[in-house]
Amino acid sequence: MRKITRWVRTVARKVRADAGMTTSEYAVGTIAACAFAAVLYKAVTSAAVMARLQSLLTDALDAKF
Repeated sequence: MRKITRWVRTVARKVRADAGMTTSEYAVGTIAACAFAAVLYKAVTSAAVMARLQSLLTDALDAKF
């Protein structure tokens, strides 16, 4: 039982030692997020998606209760 406890503590210590991202990882993550946002913006502002959203809103506002 002591060996297992010692092993768990050692593993937990090693995991805590590498808890954050480095500057280069932040830079890559930021670039990836910006690229995803640009693609999403292009998709949402495309004519087909705008027409579908407008149709969806029109149908929702014209619903009869």
